[in-house]
Amino acid sequence: MTELRDIRGLEAIPAGDMPNRAPAPVETWHPDHTGPIDIVIDMDGNWFHDGSPIRRAGLVALFASILRREPDGSYVLVTPVEKRTIQVADVPFTAVGIVVEGTAAEQVVTLITNTGDKVIVGNTHPMRFAEGAAANGVALPYVTVRGGLEARVARAVFPDLVEAGCVDVYNGDCWFGVWSSGVFWPMMQADEAGV
Repeated sequence: MTELRDIRGLEAIPAGDMPNRAPAPVETWHPDHTGPIDIVIDMDGNWFHDGSPIRRAGLVALFASILRREPDGSYVLVTPVEKRTIQVADVPFTAVGIVVEGTAAEQVVTLITNTGDKVIVGNTHPMRFAEGAAANGVALPYVTVRGGLEARVARAVFPDLVEAGCVDVYNGDCWFGVWSSGVFWPMMQADEAGV
C-alpha cells in the first residue's frame, strides 16, 4: 500500500482504476504514531490536503476506508505500518441521501454518506440529535457509521428525515422523532416541534 506521507502518487491514479473500497480492518492495526498529516475534513465532509480540496471521490473513499477514531477522540489514518493524525471540523462523514421504507414502527431509514456508505439506522447504527459545531441552536441528526465514526445528516436531506418523523411516547412524554429498525429516535419534545 502507498504510504500516507505523500498522496500525490495516489492522485495520479486514473479514477477508473481506484475501486470503491470497503473499510479496512483498522481496529486490528496498531503501528506507532508517526505524527500529523495536513489532511482536513471540513464541516460539510469535504477533504483537503495541504489546503487544496481532494476532488477525486475514489481517493476520498480510499482515505475513508483507513480512517479510525482514537479513544481520545482524535482521528487518524492508519495502515499496518503508519498512523497519522488528521483534523476533523465536526464529524468525518455527511449523510447526503436517504431511503425510507415502511411507516411508523415498521419503518426503516437508510442513510447514504458522501463516501458511499449505506447505513441502516438502528441499534447497530444509532442516531442521535445534538447541537454540533454546525447547529446554530438547532439539534442536528448524527448517525454512527462504524467504529465511533459518525455522519451528520446534510441540510438537503434533513427535510426528508423530518418527513419520515412522527409523534410518539418516549420516556412517558410526547416526542417528535423517527422510527427505524424498531427503535424510536427522539428529536424534540412534541410541544417544542409544534405538533
